Amino acid sequence: MLEAKSLKKAVVPLSLIPHPSAASLQSTRLALHVNTEDSSCWVHIASGCSIYKVKIAMENSLLGRGKESLLIPVHTPVLEASVVGRCPHRSEIQSIVLAETENPECLVLGSVDSYGHLIVSKIDNTDAERLTYSVLPPDDGVGEGSWAGLCFNPSQWSMGAVSRSFCKSIDVYDQDIHLRAFHTLWYPTSLSFLPGLYNGNGSHTLAVTEGSQLSIWDLRMKEKGGCLQRICGSHGDILYSVCCSSTGNIAIGGADRTVTIYDPRRWSALSRWVHCSKYEITGLAFSSVDSDYIYVQGVDYEVLCGSWKESNKVFSFRGDSNWLGFSKSTSGDVIGGWCDSGSIFVADIVAKENEEVEAASL
Repeated sequence: MLEAKSLKKAVVPLSLIPHPSAASLQSTRLALHVNTEDSSCWVHIASGCSIYKVKIAMENSLLGRGKESLLIPVHTPVLEASVVGRCPHRSEIQSIVLAETENPECLVLGSVDSYGHLIVSKIDNTDAERLTYSVLPPDDGVGEGSWAGLCFNPSQWSMGAVSRSFCKSIDVYDQDIHLRAFHTLWYPTSLSFLPGLYNGNGSHTLAVTEGSQLSIWDLRMKEKGGCLQRICGSHGDILYSVCCSSTGNIAIGGADRTVTIYDPRRWSALSRWVHCSKYEITGLAFSSVDSDYIYVQGVDYEVLCGSWKESNKVFSFRGDSNWLGFSKSTSGDVIGGWCDSGSIFVADIVAKENEEVEAASL
């Protein structure tokens, strides 16, 4: 069982970002990292051609609750705010991702713009952004710009995958080396590497939502263009988000407002949480504390946490305007959202203590 430990609300200074760019429907322009040493959280957000970072305090505070387990945020000031250097994009950034490396004190920040230009930088405790590599798509970004997604391989941070919507393409890189290209049937809307649970050599499989389908792609497979499996969702309802748990399960959600969990060993649905959101689902993230729980972000400003096995909502919180970014920390359950009003919401979720065990010990 999960419970919210705190919910903070901070406002990005207008002097830093006076008017955030609108971007696409998918909320993929936020990445966060928790600093346990000083109980703070660094939130990276992208607007236009730039990336900004905002530091928010994460001290414990009283958590208010409203009707239907709705959490009430506590206002907190922004400790630091600045522009991230060495991210010279020439078009609007569509997605940013933070990944952990072998060194726990060093993170990798990746960003991709609307033409598929990928830039990856290393960030360490000295607060220095060191450019690692920059790579253009195989077609040099020719054509019309569109939403672009990015994900890193959880077992090999140097390997990343970039999806471009209008091009219907998935490009896989090992640093600045182009490894493989996949071509989807429909416009891709989200992608995620599957954890390498069933082979000891790491992850070689990608899960992609395209149109109303979930497609699975294998980097080592030559037949069928690398497409290992296709699963059709609700007819006519576009899927907007896919995520993978540490146990290997795959979750998808979209216009049908339903979260479906698949078992990749049998490619069958384990659970369907029907109409868990009031509007379209555009963001999903499995809990790192308990993979039986999932975080769902909807178009109607709401983010909820619930058990996908029992189809039961535990708690939720709401933003004050449209989401521009939504993400969960790589380790631990700290989730954040950024609204076009400039407000940033950060929730810290922990495992709920067993009350029966505590009562028996007294």
